[in-house]
Amino acid sequence: MALFGLSPDDYDETFEVWPDNWKAFLVMDSMGTQWRTGACGATGLDYGVLSDVMKLVGVPAKDRPGVFQDIRIMESEAIAVMADARDNSP
Repeated sequence: MALFGLSPDDYDETFEVWPDNWKAFLVMDSMGTQWRTGACGATGLDYGVLSDVMKLVGVPAKDRPGVFQDIRIMESEAIAVMADARDNSP
């Protein structure tokens, strides 16, 4: 957040995570330090650690393909939001 001039106080609202998305949310939250970056910012998550993270947060093997697809959607949206914040920063 600091990279974009934000602090935790800028986000004091509460949000709900639907039960169907909870596993993917836990994985995405745990992947917070696993972004690959380049000269223009984040390019995507490091999939090399994704399987281990899924195991560590307790995603059953049968659910991992679906959670992976959910992660890819969240990753894509996160990249778009970060690019927009970068492009609109002063």
